[in-house]
Formats: sequence, C-alpha cells, structure tokens
Amino acid sequence: QLQLVESGGGLVHPGGSLRLSCVASGFSLTFYTIGWFRQAPGKEREGVSCIGDGSGSTNYADSVKGRFTISRDNAKNTAYLQINSLKPEDTAIYYCAATRFMSARQAACLASRNYDYWGRGTQVTVSS
Repeated sequence: QLQLVESGGGLVHPGGSLRLSCVASGFSLTFYTIGWFRQAPGKEREGVSCIGDGSGSTNYADSVKGRFTISRDNAKNTAYLQINSLKPEDTAIYYCAATRFMSARQAACLASRNYDYWGRGTQVTVSS
C-alpha cells in the first residue's frame, strides 16, 4: 500500500523553527517529485515547496522563500521541510505529496492538482 506519513508539526512561538518529515512506504520516493502544501482554516490548499526527483532542483512559493528549505534523503525514503522564522500566518495543516514526471523548475510543481499521492498532514500552529 502506497503511503506518505508526515510528522514534526507542533505549537511554536513566532520566530521559532520546525522540521517536518514525510516518510514514504510501499514505494520508493527516489523517482518522485515531492511537494509540500499547507491549508489554513477557511483557505485553499497552497503549494509551498517542491523538490525534483533527479537533480534535486527546488521551487518555493514567494511567501516562504528564505524561510523554508526542502530536502530529501532517498536512502531513508524521506523528504523534509525545514521551516524557520515562523509567523502566525504559517499556521496550517502541512501535507506532503508525491508525483512523477514533474520538474521542480515548473510553476506547476506547486499545484496540488498535479500530485497523485498524499499524506494526512501534520498541524503547525504558530502562536505566542
């Protein structure tokens, strides 16, 4: 069974950091582009970052550039999202997703409709 499981979310103060993990089971992430998305209450799901399967090229939404860093460890079948300088507006459920044949250099890499496999999400709450 193909599965993605996110972890690492929590409650943090503004300015804090978290590292989210996305572990795949039932398939190898090696050949997949990985995307991280978030959805805040009452808002649409937003793509925040993606990383390509081969060269490891990355893409970020403007709202998170300079604060979020996406990475992957294919040997561990895991992708990560390091989130720094957290703001209250970063509060959301964060999801990872996987798809094939998608270049991270394309803006489409941040579009949720292009992803086939999804995790259930991990909650990130930023509050003082």
